[in-house]
Amino acid sequence: MEALFIACLAGGILFAVVSVIFGDWLSVALDGALDFLSLENHQWLQPTALVGAITVFGGAGLLLYRYSSFAAWTIIVLSVLIGIVAGAGVYFLYIRPMEQSENSTAYSMKDLSGALAEVLVPIPATGYGEVLVKVGAGHTNQIAASYEAVAIADGARVVVVEIKDGVLLVSPVEI
Repeated sequence: MEALFIACLAGGILFAVVSVIFGDWLSVALDGALDFLSLENHQWLQPTALVGAITVFGGAGLLLYRYSSFAAWTIIVLSVLIGIVAGAGVYFLYIRPMEQSENSTAYSMKDLSGALAEVLVPIPATGYGEVLVKVGAGHTNQIAASYEAVAIADGARVVVVEIKDGVLLVSPVEI
């Protein structure tokens, strides 16, 4: 039984070291050959959580086996429970918050409707100019025209009223 615990502990440590040192390199070298192993439909079966649970099972089992007087079946049950708790802890305290914190810099033109912007290139009454719009964590420059057919000077604050054919129709706003 001690060999099982040592194997689980050593296997988990080896997996962690290999994935940290060689993870990206192996992924590129194998060119997605092992993608079928990803369990994307079962988010709670993340390799980090599973291997963490197996490693903790091995470590807890080894400690209980060497330093307690419990029976063998009690040591296995306690080790499994400790491993499950550790795996769930890794998932709920690390993996899940990291998945929810991912940000994207992508945006849709529809997202710009109602956004505030600053005029960079003056917008004539019947022509086009340029505005700077804050999108997410960044900014984007867009072609703009006046919604009300009035000239808008550079530096003016405007609001995007409508989007037609990839052009933002803006109106001056006083804040």
